[in-house]
Amino acid sequence: MLVGILQTLRDILKQPALLMGIMAFVGLVALRKPAHKVMTGTLKPILGYIMLGAGADFIVANLDPLGKMIQKGFHITGVVPNNEAIVSVAQKLLGVETMSILVTGLIINLIIARFTKYKYVFLTGHHSFFMACLLSAVLGTSGMKGTELILFGGFILGAWSAISPAIGQKYTLKVTDGDEIAMGHFGSLAYYISAWVGSKVGKPEESTEKMQIPEQWGFLRDSTIATAVTMMIFYVVVALVAGPAYVSTISDGTAPILFALMAGLKFAVGVTIVYNGVRMILGDLIPAFQGIATKVIPNAIPAVDCAVFFTYAPTAVVIGFVSSFIGGVIGMIALGALGGVLIIPGLVPHFFCGATAGIFGNATGGRKGAIVGSFVNGLLITFAPALLLPVLGTLGFQNTTFGDFDFGVLGILFGKASNIAGKGGVILLVALLLVALIVPSFIKTKSNTLNNNIEA
Repeated sequence: MLVGILQTLRDILKQPALLMGIMAFVGLVALRKPAHKVMTGTLKPILGYIMLGAGADFIVANLDPLGKMIQKGFHITGVVPNNEAIVSVAQKLLGVETMSILVTGLIINLIIARFTKYKYVFLTGHHSFFMACLLSAVLGTSGMKGTELILFGGFILGAWSAISPAIGQKYTLKVTDGDEIAMGHFGSLAYYISAWVGSKVGKPEESTEKMQIPEQWGFLRDSTIATAVTMMIFYVVVALVAGPAYVSTISDGTAPILFALMAGLKFAVGVTIVYNGVRMILGDLIPAFQGIATKVIPNAIPAVDCAVFFTYAPTAVVIGFVSSFIGGVIGMIALGALGGVLIIPGLVPHFFCGATAGIFGNATGGRKGAIVGSFVNGLLITFAPALLLPVLGTLGFQNTTFGDFDFGVLGILFGKASNIAGKGGVILLVALLLVALIVPSFIKTKSNTLNNNIEA
């Protein structure tokens, strides 16, 4: 009975759409809105996130054949980072531990948001689930199990869910021009690094969104058209390299070039669906969060999925994806030269993380920042998975691994600490997290919410 309840709760917490709906509902009730506004204000973020998810699924479905064509055309074999794939494998071994860490982590995140200056409520439930899975694997290798594993894993998850948005909130505010949202995605450190790199190589006023385009190319200002044209060219080139014989095996009988063109067009449609879902989310979630911020958790800020930021710089999305992928290819070649495990550029992490890195790089360094920042992201999400593999225990023997940068950083830190000092190493890092949570409460800052200051 209890296991069934926990599994149901886990399933709810894995759904960002429902988390957003619950938060919107609480906020609207706290604001004492009439029933019909509570209903619409609750449903719109849910529907918007489902729309975002549908668009993301459509993108992923059309990236899959592109990845296969690249591997065939360029004769590449190795490990492909993919969060969903590694988690599906892990659940056969660590299902109960992951579920328990997930629930504990969300509760601790809310407690931290209520009683410290880290006012960020992490709403990207599926990423919380992925991180819970990573922590259950890494902490398990240190010898932790049962209640000890759940409490330590839950604390780490809850603490990082509050701390990671705060680390780069000054950059997030530049991206959103001061909108009251934060980054709730465990690729965040790479995005902040991209923003920092962007500030060193370019100027924010030279934004990708202000690029001068000749009149005859003016149609490229339409983000859907620009994405469609770019991706059709990309798909066709890769299809030609893979060869018509191979493409025919994955095209369900469609002519190879036509298949490539249609896949590029479908990819653009998926991106457009994501944009529309994001607009629906932001239109109702942020006003509803005012209720939570004033009545439940003072000054609370929603930390949301990386795709929510795509609408702030659509051109940087495409530039970021391409530059990150190039960085991934170069990183893979470097790993091969060093004799390491080949990390094949996974198109899903390079699209979502690369696009977001491009947006953050653009916010601080314009076009140059978007290109160089997302290129650095591509290198980061190539080397981090390679270094993560040895600390994953039995999961390290799979042909896939976690793709986004924060998973690599936390996994490597706690894994190495465990290898060096066992449980003691893990406890030391947890103590440092606890200090990081407590100390800011005794420091005077411009904002009641740590780092939520546009002038920072």
